[in-house]
Amino acid sequence: MHCILILSILISSYFSLPLLADGSSIGVNYGRIANNLPSAFKVVKLLKSQGIDRVKLYDTDPAVLKSLSGSGIKVTVNLPNEQLFHTARKLSYALTWLQKNVVVYHPKTQIEAIAVGNEVFVDTHNTTKYLIPAMKNIHKALVKFNLHNSIKISSPIALSALGSSYPSSTGSFKPELIEPVIKPMLNSLRETSSYLMVNVYPFFAYESNADVISLNYALFRENPGNVDPGNGLKYYNIFDAQIDAVFAALNVLQYNDVRVVVSETGWPSKGDSNEVGASPQNAAAYNGNLVKKILNNGGTPLRPNANLTVYLFALFNENGKVGLTSERNFGMFYPDMKKVYDVPFTVAGLKSYRDVPAPGSG
Repeated sequence: MHCILILSILISSYFSLPLLADGSSIGVNYGRIANNLPSAFKVVKLLKSQGIDRVKLYDTDPAVLKSLSGSGIKVTVNLPNEQLFHTARKLSYALTWLQKNVVVYHPKTQIEAIAVGNEVFVDTHNTTKYLIPAMKNIHKALVKFNLHNSIKISSPIALSALGSSYPSSTGSFKPELIEPVIKPMLNSLRETSSYLMVNVYPFFAYESNADVISLNYALFRENPGNVDPGNGLKYYNIFDAQIDAVFAALNVLQYNDVRVVVSETGWPSKGDSNEVGASPQNAAAYNGNLVKKILNNGGTPLRPNANLTVYLFALFNENGKVGLTSERNFGMFYPDMKKVYDVPFTVAGLKSYRDVPAPGSG
């Protein structure tokens, strides 16, 4: 009887764990701003062939969600910024959106999270004031459909949401965001056992400071490291330093119990002449060495046991993106599904992975 009671407690504890609590994992962002991408059906076959079991979308396209049905791949869907206004104003809008874009697919399509907006604070349409009401209405809609325990809500923020990020120990959110948005969002994440989604791009830190930051430091290669004068911790790559700045910002506001998921990170294989470091070799090194670090349960100096889930950006090169050349060349695959470069996505794939620096790099 005693053993049965213990077993019962263990089982109930297991099923009450928050999503993404299964250790460090790698996912990919499946963007589709292009006119030459393969069908969703072919994309799901590609994901499975690569051992990728998590994917993050930027919408709720029916063809994509139907193709993911029964695949065993965990899915994060997105409520786009342009729908925040209506979602914030009317609960009925949130209920209709959820019914149409989530309820009809779940659980055969394993939707595990909803990203409400994307980098809202830097949205040129000034949608920040709608974020918290929209998140609240989506949560109420999840409760209405009894999905609030199985589907989490978050909102990916850019690293620019921090007022200070270097050195890591000085990490803090922008003062003007803290009371109206950051604290209410963190309260919501805490109450629902959700996680803060953060987009980090060491490439941009490197290419704009290549005269003082070594390439090896950016690509997780051997280097002397940098000591943070504020906390005495030594950093050997930009990624850890950026994530620890986020952790420091959470600590300042006393939300150090809120988990962090890296919703976007990547490195372009091609760029304009002034985009220093954009190359297939460097992209392969960044993504490959990051996967190696994450799947070996590599936390950060500030949180060694962080068990990060990281979504690489992106699955494909997207020819419809505007701006610098790099914007169209973050993909790990060409639209014909051939690899832009070799990158492992699984522990098994790491066994044959070798990062070979080009002569003179670093």
